[in-house]
Amino acid sequence: MNTQKNILLKYIDDNQDQYINIARQIFANPETSNHEYFACKMLSDQLESHGFSITRDVASHPTGFTAVKKSSRSGPRITFLAEYDALEGLGHGCGHNLIGTISTYAAIALSKQLDKFGGELRVYGTPGEEGGENGSAKEDFVTKGYFDDVDIAMEIHPSNENSVTPASLAVDPVDIEFWGRSAHAGLSPELGINALDALILTYNGINALRQHLTTDVKIHGIILNGGSAPNIVPDYARGRFYLRAKTRPTLNKVFEKVEHIVQGAAMATGATCKIARFQNKVDDIVRNEILDDLYRETMSDMGVTWSENVAFSSTDAGNVSHVIPLLHPMLKTTSCGSPLHSMEFRESCIASEALSSIATGAKLLALTAMKLFNQPDLVEEIKLFHKDLI
Repeated sequence: MNTQKNILLKYIDDNQDQYINIARQIFANPETSNHEYFACKMLSDQLESHGFSITRDVASHPTGFTAVKKSSRSGPRITFLAEYDALEGLGHGCGHNLIGTISTYAAIALSKQLDKFGGELRVYGTPGEEGGENGSAKEDFVTKGYFDDVDIAMEIHPSNENSVTPASLAVDPVDIEFWGRSAHAGLSPELGINALDALILTYNGINALRQHLTTDVKIHGIILNGGSAPNIVPDYARGRFYLRAKTRPTLNKVFEKVEHIVQGAAMATGATCKIARFQNKVDDIVRNEILDDLYRETMSDMGVTWSENVAFSSTDAGNVSHVIPLLHPMLKTTSCGSPLHSMEFRESCIASEALSSIATGAKLLALTAMKLFNQPDLVEEIKLFHKDLI
């Protein structure tokens, strides 16, 4: 194990510059959900050049990919998750230029010794974690069976602090639409059915609902379409809302309550209505304490300090955690103190502190995975523990 560890660390130390360059290039070419052609090609080409078998355009996502490298010996199957999409209008304000790079870096470093400990390494390129067009690809990877024969999945996320896997909220991203009837608002408003009124009733109804929800539930929304002119009764209105809750069962109940509000607003105004997800659902993270403890051990081995109970919002990695054990720790990539999805955090993701943390993240992930490859009995224990959590 010590020899394996030294070889792995040497590869990571000797190759920092090329992976920093990859992160820089992805940062300089931000791409939104399912348009990440540059990042997809850069990461998958890098993996292919190191002997991984690549399949692109997977799970109904043109910028998704799978990279697979197998040992001649049997052993665990471990998958690293790569994210590389940017935020619309902001760029890489969540550090996905770092996430995809670190997963690729760790997998390649491990692959150099795969035959020594046996098993199979994979990297799944999962587009659109931030949502948007055909967003939250991990749900499609789950439903289409890409994790059916995987033992454990892992990735690491940029942050202001180091931590083990944080709790996260489940999310239903929904569009709420109303159809009414247009009329001249000055001459014959009685002939119209006001779709915007229905949407405003819905917005106010959601505000009233908040008083009767548990503290973990968050609902936030915007009006995307409210009419074309003040003197025309709007015959169409659309709002977009995120419904969040601590667990999927709780969120399902919240969705039902909001659906009733929408239906009530339609009845009150005479409009017709629709409420539906505009992209995949996102589930909460199911945290595996045995896996987190192993990661704590790795941080301790490397002299990395960490914080407990670090806050996080939502991620479609949670969907993966509902079917197999997931490691999703946070990596300190900046001391700026700014929150994710801010301009300040975006700028930190190309700063020297973040770029130097790429090697640290690769070491933490790769060393944790190496322990798992060398302890197949521990892998089975983690999987059994996971079954009790679901």
